[in-house]
Amino acid sequence: MPLSWALFASFLLAAAGYIVGRSRAFATAGPDVRKLHSRPTYHGTSVALAALLPALAVLGLASVLRLTGVVTPESGLVAGTIALIAAVLGLGVGVMRIGQEYQARNVVERMVLGLLMLSSLIAIVTTAGIVLSLVFETGHFFQLYDWKAFFFGTEWTPRFQGNSRLGIVPLLWGTMYVSAIALLVAVPIGLFAAVYMSEYASRRVRGFVKPAIEVLAGIPTIVYGLFALITVGPLLRDYFAQPLGLGNSGTSVLTAGLVMGIMLIPFVSSLSDDIINAVPQSLRDGALGLGSTPSETVRQVVLPAALPGIVGAVLLAASRAIGETMIVVLGAGAAAQMSLNPLEAMTTITVKIVSQLTGDSDFNSPETLVAFALGLTLFVITLALNVVALIIVRKYREQYE
Repeated sequence: MPLSWALFASFLLAAAGYIVGRSRAFATAGPDVRKLHSRPTYHGTSVALAALLPALAVLGLASVLRLTGVVTPESGLVAGTIALIAAVLGLGVGVMRIGQEYQARNVVERMVLGLLMLSSLIAIVTTAGIVLSLVFETGHFFQLYDWKAFFFGTEWTPRFQGNSRLGIVPLLWGTMYVSAIALLVAVPIGLFAAVYMSEYASRRVRGFVKPAIEVLAGIPTIVYGLFALITVGPLLRDYFAQPLGLGNSGTSVLTAGLVMGIMLIPFVSSLSDDIINAVPQSLRDGALGLGSTPSETVRQVVLPAALPGIVGAVLLAASRAIGETMIVVLGAGAAAQMSLNPLEAMTTITVKIVSQLTGDSDFNSPETLVAFALGLTLFVITLALNVVALIIVRKYREQYE
């Protein structure tokens, strides 16, 4: 029996348990439902959870054991059967304990609280697993390759035949260069859009403009990458790079940065708009009452008051830019080099992580394990940006809430 069938059957038993439990609660109460400690709905829910949770526990354990290779996929029949038996037993126990004094509401609330705690634990364990996997594989990489050559090397030439040069400096340079251009595009446009929507636009215009800007956040990054490859790249090559003698390639740092900046506009504008709207109206009224114009109020009162939150929004957008892959692959190219010319092709850390793990990979070679070292480096950078952003935003919220 596939585990999916057992899961579906468990949900059916839980639904049946809800109906049976609720009906039994009504029957136990007789004509006066107030005799029950809890409402019949809680009794039905307690029976449903009593049937569902044991089955989910068995199925979850079976899935983990299968992924780790402890049990074979052929053991699904046994696991599914055990899960159904557990569901039936839980259903029976849940129905039998229904009575006028049974505190079904308290039991249900404890079960739901346990589920919420389990959900939080799963998120924490998943994060810890990701970090530990990166740390262990990175340690394995540094046993095979000198860490000084990795962090301070200026040449990236991986060769699976040996004698590779795996310096992260050109990849880090390309990552920061593309991200800087993206922020130079996204921050002014997004901030100006936020100021317009929060301070100048009418309610009708705001109701149209804000959703229209946020549509950009729903476009897949592969579409942005194709836009960079087909439209923006050739445009910059034909009208800027070739006439100025700065290059002949359609892929460049500027191409990826411009398109990535367009992608980041909704992040900056939406967060900044919410932060500006959180500034107390009394500050605006006081500035206007003292004779300031609306533009002076925005520049000298609203924006300084909202500056910590805006900085946090910019840092969150920066962490999003650093982790982008598809736009860089199609827009910036794959050349690991260091140059100040924005019209030359370069690459980033995320692109090389993908390229090193593409194809048949031998996880005993430094050319493959370097992807984990790159991933850990990128994780540390984005984590630092997120921590700084959260500290700034939390400080801002404490000031005005």
